[in-house]
Amino acid sequence: MKIDYFVENEYNGCEIQQIMRREFKMSNTWIKRVKLYGTVDLNGVHARVIDRVKTGDRLYFEFEDNSAKLNPPSNVGILYENEYYAVINKPAGMVTHPSHNHLDDSLLTVLSDTTLHPVIRLDRETSGLLIVAKDGYAHNKLATTEINKRYKALCYGRFDPSDGTMAFPIARRPGSVMIRDCVPDGKPSVTHYKTIEYFENAGISLVEFKLETGRCHQIRTHCCHVGHPLLGDGLYGPLSDDNPNEALKELASIYDEKIGRVALHAYKIEYKDPFDLEDKVFEAEIPQDMQRVISSC
Repeated sequence: MKIDYFVENEYNGCEIQQIMRREFKMSNTWIKRVKLYGTVDLNGVHARVIDRVKTGDRLYFEFEDNSAKLNPPSNVGILYENEYYAVINKPAGMVTHPSHNHLDDSLLTVLSDTTLHPVIRLDRETSGLLIVAKDGYAHNKLATTEINKRYKALCYGRFDPSDGTMAFPIARRPGSVMIRDCVPDGKPSVTHYKTIEYFENAGISLVEFKLETGRCHQIRTHCCHVGHPLLGDGLYGPLSDDNPNEALKELASIYDEKIGRVALHAYKIEYKDPFDLEDKVFEAEIPQDMQRVISSC
């Protein structure tokens, strides 16, 4: 991490650490790391983070942390990488974080031996795009950046209307760690949807989703609530023990086996890069397992 910055008028008279927090979104922990193990210069001279600055002063911060290049396995794609973060195309079936049963094969551990910080998280079965920051500073900057995320999914049935908004509050089901329900007293949850194609012979829809909120299992919960669960969804699908749907069981007995996982793919992200201030747009094609189902419809 290297930052070269000329103090703007709004920070005239402020302490350096105030600028680090407000302008560069550094946490207290990150400021302490830079102070103890990095470089803080004011007009070319070593400075303390409590020193005050004036308009036009030149600040320079440097701290080398996890900026090494990532080394992904063949099944993990990197669409973009710089010294701060990377945009990753995660395959279905891979967990994002290390856990008790996935200490060596999580996305974070296969990408690097150093500590990484996911900015976007995806469930194990969900494929597609997420952002991984290489250090805490980059994570804080990206976490405060508006990132527009779009998903594609295969759902049972035809949405009517074909596009619209699902605005149903979501809460954890009592007695369950994983399952969510749409309930009046849940947290506000808004999902915009648009049908891309309805395959009439199969009774399946390819649908695009845009999240306005980011609740756990939001797309899956909303689709289950309106009667159009995702193919292969073991928690909210027609064949699940928790949310069975008798009307769709026969259809699900065919297509759930074909897909073998929840048919959800994070295919597009858009944001303004907080480091180079450029607009970034990345897309990942629908993976082969979902494409095979589409081809069979």
